[in-house]
This record gives sequence, structure tokens and C-alpha cells, in this order.
Amino acid sequence: MAVERRFWGWGFEGSGLTSSEQLDLAELVRPAVGGHALDPIDPPSPAELDLDPPRLVPPQALAAWCLLDDVARAGHTYGKSFRDVVRALDRRWDRPPDVVVAPPDEAGVVAVLEWASQVGAVVIPYGGGSSVVGGVEAPADDDRPVISCDLGRLDRVLDVDRTSRAARIQAGVLGPSLEAQLRLHDLTLRHYPQSFEVSSLGGWLATRAGGHFATLHTHIDDFVESIRAITPQGPWESRRLPASGAGPSPDRLLLGSEGIFGVITEAWMRLQDRPRFRASGVARFATFEAGATAARALVQSGLWPSNCRLLDATEALVTGSGDGSAHLLLIGFESADHPVDDALARAVVLAADHGGTIEPAADRGTRQSKPAVDTADRWRATFLRAPYIRDSLVGLGLINETFETAITWDRFDAFVAGIRSTTEDALRSVGAWPGLVTCRLTHAYPDGAAPYFTIIAPGRHSGRLEQWAEVKGAVMDAIASGGGTVTHHHAVGRDHRPGYDRQRPDLFAAQLRAAKLVVDPGALLNPGVLIDP
Repeated sequence: MAVERRFWGWGFEGSGLTSSEQLDLAELVRPAVGGHALDPIDPPSPAELDLDPPRLVPPQALAAWCLLDDVARAGHTYGKSFRDVVRALDRRWDRPPDVVVAPPDEAGVVAVLEWASQVGAVVIPYGGGSSVVGGVEAPADDDRPVISCDLGRLDRVLDVDRTSRAARIQAGVLGPSLEAQLRLHDLTLRHYPQSFEVSSLGGWLATRAGGHFATLHTHIDDFVESIRAITPQGPWESRRLPASGAGPSPDRLLLGSEGIFGVITEAWMRLQDRPRFRASGVARFATFEAGATAARALVQSGLWPSNCRLLDATEALVTGSGDGSAHLLLIGFESADHPVDDALARAVVLAADHGGTIEPAADRGTRQSKPAVDTADRWRATFLRAPYIRDSLVGLGLINETFETAITWDRFDAFVAGIRSTTEDALRSVGAWPGLVTCRLTHAYPDGAAPYFTIIAPGRHSGRLEQWAEVKGAVMDAIASGGGTVTHHHAVGRDHRPGYDRQRPDLFAAQLRAAKLVVDPGALLNPGVLIDP
């Protein structure tokens, strides 16, 4: 029997923290947020839902694919950001879709778009619904009926080319199912975002998701051979090739398009043999800046570690990876072809050259079925459970949210310090202090890195959304003014539109609008995301 997805928060029913664990969490964080009373908020139940009635009646040909009940519609109203969870805990379901449609195949997607065109409805492509930037919710300033097009039934690996090490994969497949199907061929996509269990291939492509590798192949872009999408004007499919210099890439316009040009239905993806050799270690640093310098040396060395993540001391403490006395650089290598111990040994030397004290981890070679638990393992376990912990913290009345960016190395230290300072000042200005602002590096490049900030702060009983909006605006402004990107891998959605409008060239926005007019002249698909039609 399938486990039901939560309609109000992250993940699956029964997978979050228990009531007892939530109370223990409250005691753990209470001192860090000024000793405020942290009383759990009961999550909403299906019996409490009272959504506006649907404004659409599905045609007979589509009726079997449609869901009009309140639970399905509530579950497709929002993504999974802090703002989304707060609204759900407040029993607010602003602009729910009028109908959820789950077509069984690509022909069904065509039929959904044709129906939407006939009735003048907005269509929001929906993969796993894990957006944390308002990417799957209805536009607030558009009163047209809304169809949530759920791709969950397009969930198969259709074809495997073992010679080229590639596969044709339907866009609605979620991470665990995808890897289970590829495992039958001893292959892997090796793309593990934090949302892995509840996010889809199509969602990764539409948002240019960052994944498993901290260096080299950091984004889903690097694994794409070709993409196929259905637009209101017909199919859009690129030729499957290992590489091409034939003009601007059609794939690049769909990557990161966030559903505004078409509904991605499948893609040919580059795969890898499953890794058999692993080696990892942890370097401890007295300062975050020293750890960042070591990460830069490591990523500029050409060793390309799969893991090169720097945790500040507070992040290490909060995640149980350290005791808060040092900043930790997690280093890992893997290969399907050869042992990687020599690469780790060289990385250890580079870290030591910059003041790092090394904590070696167990060698995870081909014969070790259960690797020893070490610092990196503890961090990884917390990382995968973090969204559930976030929901519990929000359910205690706290502000718990993240934002991420990227900046070149020459500006890195001053930029990170400035963002920390801006965030803390903004929290103070809205009365959400004392609190915690932590930072880690999620991805590293020869020319820069992606700092990722986490906030845990006290919130007003009936004003957390307003508090966070003010903090978010201040941080977005600081990122844009400091020359960083408004998002490294969380996408733009509706939440990052103000920052994205500042980041992208105006002429490029005009090009996007022109492309939108060609493939979606009725502005049916996710209007207001990335551009105004």
C-alpha cells in the first residue's frame, strides 16, 4: 500500500518527527532563540479543509484523470517553503487549483493543454511539488481558473542505451523510483538533491537543480542529452547528441524555464556506472575563511571531489556533525573504475597546507557493505532529514528558512560576512532575535562557491510571514548589490522574481517574452514566473 504524501508539509505521512521528538527539539533550540515558549501547533487535518468550490467541470474524456476533492487540491496549492508551511498551519489555502489532473501519458498532457486553452485556464506543471520558491502556486493577480497538471504517472525509464550510458526517462519519475529502475542496469544518474525522495526529473530540469556532486557536475544541466516538452503550440524536442556547436542550444531554454514554455514530458539523460570505490575525510579549521581557502585550493587542484562541503561551526553543532569548536570541511571521492585513496591523500595535504586538522573516515571500498558512521555520515543523515526537522521547527512557531547564492572567490569572504551581518540586522529589526544564522558551502567551483544560509529565529504568533518577507527582501537586496546570484539551485519561482529582475539583462527578458509569445500565446503556462507575459 502506497504511503500518502502530506498535503500540508514536507514528505510522507508518518515520516516526520514524532510529538516527543518535536518537544525534545524545542528544548534543544529554546536557549538559542532567547528562551521563548515553543508550543507545538497542531497540523491541519483533512476534516478542517474548506476550500472554495472548483470552477471547472472536466470533460468526459479527462474526467478519469481528475481530482476535485479538497485534500488533493490543498496538496497542490503550495510548494514546501517556510511560507507555504506557515500558511498551511494557519489553515490558509490561497488560490487552490480548481482541479488536479494526472494524465497517464504524453497524449494526456496534450489533451490537458487543449482543454485549458478552450476554457481559458492557467496550467501549472507539477512534479514532486517540492518547490521552495513559490514555483507551483497560482498567480495572485490572475483570476483565471487553475489546473494543476500532475506528472506523477509519467514515471518510467522508457529506454536504456547501455553502450552510450544513457536512458530515456519520463519526467514525472521521483528520485527513489528512478534510481531503483536504473539499478537493474547497474547504472545511476547520481543526482541527489535534498528533495530527492519527493522531487521529479522534470522538476530538476525545469529548475536547473543542484545535486550530489559538490564539484564538476554540480547541476542537472550536465547530464542532459535532449529534452522533450509539450507546448500549447505543439511538441518541442531537441536532437539527442553528446555535444553540438549548432547555434544556441534548445535544451538550454527549457532548462530552468520553470514551466513557462512547456510541460517537460521526458528526457535522454547521461548516466554513470554505479560507484564501487569511496574514500572520505573531514578537515577541522579554526576559521570559516581558512576552510573556504582550503576548499578553493582543493577545487582548483583538478581532483574533483564528489563532496567538498564546508560547515561553519554552528552548522556543524546544529546538525550533530561537530561540537561547535571548529569549522568542518567534508571531503569525499568516489569512482566506479578505480580506488580513490590517492586522491584523498592529496586532498588531505591541501587541507593541511591551509591549517586543516584531518579526521580520516573509514575506507568504503567494494567489500565493506556497512560503512562506519563518521562525521560526514552524521551530517548526511541530518541533511536528508532536515526538511522534516524544518517543518517541526515551523510548527513550534519559529522562523526556519534557508537561502543560497553563489559568488566568485575574490569577493567571497567579504560577501559572506556582509550577508551574515545583513541577515542578523534584519532579524533584529523585525523582533526576531536572538536566533541562529549558519552557513555552509554546498558546491565549489574553480572560480567561486555557493554559500547556503540557514535561519532559526523566534517568530511573532500572528506575523511570521510579514517578518520573513522583510528579512527576505533585505537579504535579496544585499545579494544583488553584492554581485551574487539570487539563487544557485532553488530556482526563481515567485519568491525570487524581484531579485531575478535585477540580475538578468533587460534585453534577455524581452527575448524570453518573445519566446513565450511563440509557444504559449495565451499565457496559459505558469504566468508570472520568470517574466510577465
